[in-house]
Amino acid sequence: MTQTQQDRRIAVALFLLGATLSSMGCHAVQLHKPNNDVPAQAIPCDCPRELNKAILPTYMIEPPDILLIDAVRIVPRAPYHVRSPDSIILDVRNTLAEAPIQGVYPIEPGGRVNLGPPYGAVNVEGLTVSEIQVRVMDHLKQFLREPEVSVSLGELASLQQIAGEHLVGPDGRVTLGSYGSVHVVGMTVEQARQAIEIHLTQYLENPEISLNVFAYNSKVYYVITEGAGQGDGVFRFPVTGNETVLDAIAQLQGLGPVSSKKIWVARPKPGGCKDGSCDQILPVDWTRITACGDPATNYQLMPGDRVFVAEDKLIALDSSLAKIIAPFERVAGFSLLGVGVVTRFSGPVLRGGGNPNGTF
Repeated sequence: MTQTQQDRRIAVALFLLGATLSSMGCHAVQLHKPNNDVPAQAIPCDCPRELNKAILPTYMIEPPDILLIDAVRIVPRAPYHVRSPDSIILDVRNTLAEAPIQGVYPIEPGGRVNLGPPYGAVNVEGLTVSEIQVRVMDHLKQFLREPEVSVSLGELASLQQIAGEHLVGPDGRVTLGSYGSVHVVGMTVEQARQAIEIHLTQYLENPEISLNVFAYNSKVYYVITEGAGQGDGVFRFPVTGNETVLDAIAQLQGLGPVSSKKIWVARPKPGGCKDGSCDQILPVDWTRITACGDPATNYQLMPGDRVFVAEDKLIALDSSLAKIIAPFERVAGFSLLGVGVVTRFSGPVLRGGGNPNGTF
C-alpha cells in the first residue's frame, strides 16, 4: 500500500467516524458487540483442575465408539460343518516316508483340502470332523495300506468376524458378521462384554471374549475461537480423562494472532436449561496458568465442555472499520483514477487543442 493510499484510508475513516458521531449526538457508538467479556454469570467453583483431577464416571458406550474384541474361547456348537476358509489339523500315521501328512491344512475355495503330492486333494466342504476323518481315510487308502487318520478343527473363519475392531453404529449395535449384531449403547464395557457373550451362546459353546474401548469417539470437548469478524473456529477433541485447558490450547498450537487472553470454560448443566441459565461459566486466568504456573484455573475438561477463546477487541474493531471503509475507499479510488485519466489525456485540448507542435 502506497503512502497516498494510506492517507486516503485514514481520511475516509476520520470522515465517516465524525459523520457518525455528529448524527448520533450523545448516543454511544457500538461498532462491535461486547461479547469478548467473560459472561456475567461466571462464578468460581471447586472444580477438578491440574494437580487435583477427578476420575471420570464409568464410561458408557455410545456411537461412534470403536470397540476392540478379542476371542478368548471360541468353540462352535456341535456338530460343526466346516467351510472355506476354515482350517483343520491332520495327523496321519503309516504315510509314505517322503510324504508325511501332519499339520494345519486350510480349506481352499471350493471346499477342498490339498494333502500334497502324491495324495492330491479331498473335498470336505460342509462335513463334520468325524465325517472328514472317514473321507480322508477312504481317499488315502488309494495310496497307503493301513492309514491312521486323526482330525481336529484348526482356525475358524468365524473367529475373524468376532475378533478385531468394531464400530458402534448409529443404532447402538456392533456387527459380528454372520453372528448378527448386538445392542451395546448405554452399557459399560463389562455389560457390553456380557451382552456379546450371551448373544454368541446361540452359536458357540460357552464363549469367552475380552472387550475394550479402542477409540473414545463419543465423549468430546470443543474449543471455540472467535475470529475478529473473519469467522469463528470450532475444534473437536476426544476426552480421555486427563485434559486441561492448557492441553486444549496446546492442541491448537497456542493462541492465534486475533485471539485475546480472555478465556473461559462453558460447562453444560446436566438436565438442560431450566432456570434460564444453560451453562456453568469457569473463567480462566491465562497469564497465571502460563507465566506463573498457577493451576487454580487450569480446569480439568469434562465431556461436552466448551473452551471459549475471545477475540482481540482492537483487531475486531479494525476489521469492522475495514468492512465499512472498503466500499468508500474503492469508490474514491475509482474517482481519483478517473479524474487522473481525464486530466492526463484532455490537458492539451483544454489548452486550445490542436497539435502542440503547431503543424496544423
